[in-house]
Amino acid sequence: MAMSYKARRRWSLFVLLVALPVYIVGMVWVISLFDRPPFWVELVIYVGSGVIWAFPMKAVFKGVGQADPDAKDPAG
Repeated sequence: MAMSYKARRRWSLFVLLVALPVYIVGMVWVISLFDRPPFWVELVIYVGSGVIWAFPMKAVFKGVGQADPDAKDPAG
């Protein structure tokens, strides 16, 4: 079942304001558990984890920046 526009907007705000900062802190904490890797390995890990979170959230953010497709046209 597809999410409504309103639900996608709410979930996108939740993801950006709550879940993403928690994810970032979690990734930094996980990396800190290991000995410091070489710079390029650490960079690859951070860039990879920074991109990976977006793939499952693609459906949530799709079309959120556009006008509500279900809203009635105010001009007519």
